[in-house]
Amino acid sequence: MTELKRTDLFDLHHELGARMVPFAGYEMPVQYPAGVMREHRHTREKAGLFDVGHMGQIILKPRSGHLEDAAAALERVVPVSVLGLKEGRQRYGFFTNDDGGILDDLMFANRGDHLFLVVNAANKQADLAHLLTHLGDECEIEMVEKRALIALQGPEAETALARIASDVASMRFMDVAVISSDFGELWISRSGYTGEDGFEISVEGPRAADLARALLADPAVAPIGLGARDSLRLEAGLCLHGHDIDATTSPVEASLEWAIQKVRRKGGAREGGFPGATRILGEIENGAPRRRVGILPEGRAPMREGTPLFAETDGNTPIGHVTSGGFGPSLGRPLAMGYVPAELAREGIRLFGEVRSRRLPATITGLPFRAATYKR
Repeated sequence: MTELKRTDLFDLHHELGARMVPFAGYEMPVQYPAGVMREHRHTREKAGLFDVGHMGQIILKPRSGHLEDAAAALERVVPVSVLGLKEGRQRYGFFTNDDGGILDDLMFANRGDHLFLVVNAANKQADLAHLLTHLGDECEIEMVEKRALIALQGPEAETALARIASDVASMRFMDVAVISSDFGELWISRSGYTGEDGFEISVEGPRAADLARALLADPAVAPIGLGARDSLRLEAGLCLHGHDIDATTSPVEASLEWAIQKVRRKGGAREGGFPGATRILGEIENGAPRRRVGILPEGRAPMREGTPLFAETDGNTPIGHVTSGGFGPSLGRPLAMGYVPAELAREGIRLFGEVRSRRLPATITGLPFRAATYKR
């Protein structure tokens, strides 16, 4: 077996009594003594601290010295507008392949003289290779190896972080800033993966544990593991790559076409020019054969990933499947996301999930299950 990697907060997790599990090649905390339900609710009500140091941090610097050249180069591998992103702002995007599938999703920020990307842990080496292949002539591309990444999420996140970096109080959703602190230079974005207001903070690796301890000294802040991170993002209707989206799933099938700006669509000033453009732009105009939807199972039994979906109790052929599912503590009920044929992807449609050889009823609903509370 390949030896698991450890983040800069590994010792702190043990100190806090975390239960560690393998995740994306790392030993990561799945929960702390409080348990997943309490961690979830604490994040929704106060503030949760997450170790996301396993994620990939990548810097793209234009060899020409002109940021527009790096932005134009990145637009060759993503279907979203990079050239239109203002300095100090961040945007959601995805790398696509020639078949229109999603190789990975990511956040990218305009930091004045370079672009800063955050990519998924399991894909970060493949993403780096992809960028070097397609952008290497125009950009210097570097994986940031000596910085940790921490997320602070929840309604009291701003107050807690402002005690360390007061300038964050003026930031809005998807703003990015570089702020000096007692813990060194912090690269901060006002964003996250929970549907809550909050921040992601890149900090020098050796300073990460001290920063985390300083945040945890605030009574409103508690450590949160992967278990609650998953239930929080599910309630927020956010995709997990390798589960809800993958290299065979198009952005339109995944109901992510909102992230593709008009300038990159048919008739736009920078129409197409990215991998899979024929399929993706065609599906935006004419529809995709299937769609990702929210699913509300009736009763208390969760419909987990892989659960086949049927249009009728006695149907022989599944019409789709669940890609993420579990219990939503904030809603007090099971929730799921999955794919169904486009003609059935309407709120109120009833279907059935097969759980332990039983067909259980469920209803298609809109996403997210719980409205986001971003500070705009």
